[in-house]
Amino acid sequence: MNQKTQTVPEHVMPEPTHGGLPPREPEAPKRKSGKGWIWLIVLIVAAAAAYYYWPKGSSSGTGTDSSGSGAGKKKGGGLPPVVAVKATKGNIGVYFDGPGNVIPIYTETVHSRVDGELMELHYKEGDIVQKGQPLVDLDPRPYQVALEQAEGQLARDQALLDNARVDLARYQTLLSQNAVPEQTYATQKALVDQYVGTVKTDQGIIDSSKLNIVYCHITAGITGKAGLRLVDPGNIVHAADTNGLVVITQMEPISVVFTISESQVPPVSQRFRAGQKLPVDALNSDKTKKIASGTLVTIDNQVDPTTGTLKLRAQFDNKDYSLYPNQFVNGRLLLQEKQGVVLLPTAAIQRANTVYVWLVKPDSTVTVRNITVGTVEDQQAEITSGLQPGDTVIMTGVDKLTEGAKVNVGGSGAPAGDSGAAPAADGKKGKGGKKSGKSGGTNQ
Repeated sequence: MNQKTQTVPEHVMPEPTHGGLPPREPEAPKRKSGKGWIWLIVLIVAAAAAYYYWPKGSSSGTGTDSSGSGAGKKKGGGLPPVVAVKATKGNIGVYFDGPGNVIPIYTETVHSRVDGELMELHYKEGDIVQKGQPLVDLDPRPYQVALEQAEGQLARDQALLDNARVDLARYQTLLSQNAVPEQTYATQKALVDQYVGTVKTDQGIIDSSKLNIVYCHITAGITGKAGLRLVDPGNIVHAADTNGLVVITQMEPISVVFTISESQVPPVSQRFRAGQKLPVDALNSDKTKKIASGTLVTIDNQVDPTTGTLKLRAQFDNKDYSLYPNQFVNGRLLLQEKQGVVLLPTAAIQRANTVYVWLVKPDSTVTVRNITVGTVEDQQAEITSGLQPGDTVIMTGVDKLTEGAKVNVGGSGAPAGDSGAAPAADGKKGKGGKKSGKSGGTNQ
């Protein structure tokens, strides 16, 4: 049987076997994995974090500074930053404050004493007028007519009086000769007395008319500042009007009436009766600015039982017109000035069951020191016991202090000494523990 030989193409011929083994399958190409890059990034981030958080200023890598203290626990050498102040020696005033108002010493509301038409004004609103200066003119013609009538009546009655006196002299002569009855003489004498009274009445009417004419020309009764006019020219004014024509207020000097507590009255009264001139300042409504300075001139004679206060009057020159009537001010009376006392800012004083401060010792540790506070004025307090001038006291940052702890005044990384905040390595005041820790500063 003839077998046909099948021809296999050369490109599909099987590979020759080696030792009878079947031919190997061709291997697929391997893909490169990206996980290696991810692990590299993680290692870089971990190294950076370790470098940032590794304790700074360590010479041996153990997390301690050159002095052996744990600088890695807290930045800035591990000391709480605080701000300190020094007690000083100076003066402080004892003041008594009280609300008050600016009250003019004299005020005049100009009224008309007669009725009539307002003809002319001789002042301008806001002018400073002098005592006796003409202000307003009213129409005087009705009173001039009345004056003429009164003068005519006087002339008539005067003539009757003269005639009656002549008759009286005649009757007196006849009476001495028994030529007329005595009754006739007595009647004539009474008539003369009657005319004398009539003439006096006429003279009074004349004087009244002249006075009314004077009243038509109104003048200033005091020296002061004229306010806004209350009546315009051409209006009819009456003596019974309640508003008046204008108000004149004395501006210099001027006074402030303020109150103090009844418990403060004895020392003020004692010094005032002794002849001391007690200074008084007028402050604005929120007590942030002094407006003027004056002296105490009057103490009221009774305490107000509803408020328990006493009124005081202080006088001010007011040359610059800084005080205006009815202005609300606060009066501040200086009772005395204490000289050479120990002073401390009130912000450094702590109060609990007692009054105390945190005192910084020379070794930069703190301790609680009980003190006694005297006069307090303008954020300064007098320390009567417990402190001496130059003592350093913690003002802020006391919430984290403990007895005997060391402190970092000003956050410089170094404890406080007598000089307050310690300088940093660059010669400036330190700004915090982070910078100090990086510079490798040590705590002494």
